[in-house]
This record gives sequence, structure tokens and C-alpha cells, in this order.
Amino acid sequence: MLIKFSFVFAALGGGLAVLMGALGAHVLRGKIEGSLLETFQTAVAYQMYHCLALLAVVVLMLETGRRRSLEIAALAFMLGVFLFCGSLYALVFTNLKWFGPITPIGGLGLVFGWLALGIYGFQCLDG
Repeated sequence: MLIKFSFVFAALGGGLAVLMGALGAHVLRGKIEGSLLETFQTAVAYQMYHCLALLAVVVLMLETGRRRSLEIAALAFMLGVFLFCGSLYALVFTNLKWFGPITPIGGLGLVFGWLALGIYGFQCLDG
């Protein structure tokens, strides 16, 4: 179930990143201040990067089996995207500053996902 959920999250998240990027480029540009647009573009980029990373984790799970480190990486990437990118989008659209402290928690999730992926490589890859 985790593999399927991760794949769907990555596919939908990647598609949403494309839509959000188009929204930023064609609708928001010129309508919001520059620093908010930069924040929005950061969210879009990190969402796409980490949805692609999540797809790589799914491929590794399909090829090598579900390993604990890969499961942790998948969960951390999904949580990180939701909290990091979601809080940045919320900050841009609502201008509510209390979303700001959520962003670093999501960032830690993304970092934790990369660390778990590195642990998988160290433990499971030969060479």
C-alpha cells in the first residue's frame, strides 16, 4: 500500500507543481510582491524536486523490495512536501505569518528523507 500511495502522491504532486508553476508565472506575477513570488517559486521547485525523488524511491522499492530505510525516505519526503511546500503556499495565499514556523519542520522532513535514502545506499548497495 505504501508503494502505491507514494507513487500516486508523487504523480499528483508533480502535476500540481506544474500547475502551481503556471499559476505563478501567468497569474501571480505582477499581482503579489516580489518576495512572496520568490517564496511561491521556492515551494514549486522543492515540490517538484521531492516528488521526483519520491518516484526514485518507489522504483527502488519495486526493484529491491521494501526496506525500512526506503519506507522512511518515502514517508519523510511526503510529509516534508506537505509541510514545507504547503506552508509556503499558505503563507503566500493568506499572508498569515504563523504558517512560517511550519516550513522548517517540513524542511527537516525533506532532509530526513535524503538521509534515509543515503542510509539505504550505504547498507544495501554494493561497490
